[in-house]
Amino acid sequence: MLLARFSLLSLLLISCSVCLCKLKEGDCEVCIKFLEAIEQESSDQAIIGENNLETYLRDKCSTAIGKEGRFCYYIGATEDAATGIVNEVVKPMASTVPAVKICEKLKKMDEQICELKYDKKIDFKNTDISKLRVRELKKILSEWGENCLGCAEKSDYVKRVKELLPKHEEL
Repeated sequence: MLLARFSLLSLLLISCSVCLCKLKEGDCEVCIKFLEAIEQESSDQAIIGENNLETYLRDKCSTAIGKEGRFCYYIGATEDAATGIVNEVVKPMASTVPAVKICEKLKKMDEQICELKYDKKIDFKNTDISKLRVRELKKILSEWGENCLGCAEKSDYVKRVKELLPKHEEL
């Protein structure tokens, strides 16, 4: 009886641990997209071998900004990174393991890698710019590489975004 309970409990624990490793929809969004792009570009350029792939990854990470830059920092592919789990990315990539599986493995090591998510794009056609917060307006301007000199009030930021919108809406 005791053995049956123990085996049932161990079976339950194993099944729970298997469930925790699976990625949910939206998990590891930055990790998956970044690694898929690296896989695609490296296969297009016929980069073969772990050392060449690691060099290519570090080169891409040296120019990555935003969420991709933060991802590179977390895996240790930047010069200022405190940790170094690049080999946990490069070895499976060299063996053509899918990006999803690599990210599942990275999630076990460091959960903050999978907490990175891309910011949602604002649909300017359906959004009233004057209803946005100042923080969001500043973020839009910084994403566009623009600034608002002399802006002191929300109306100044709204005016500046509306002024620059035709220029950046095409991008």
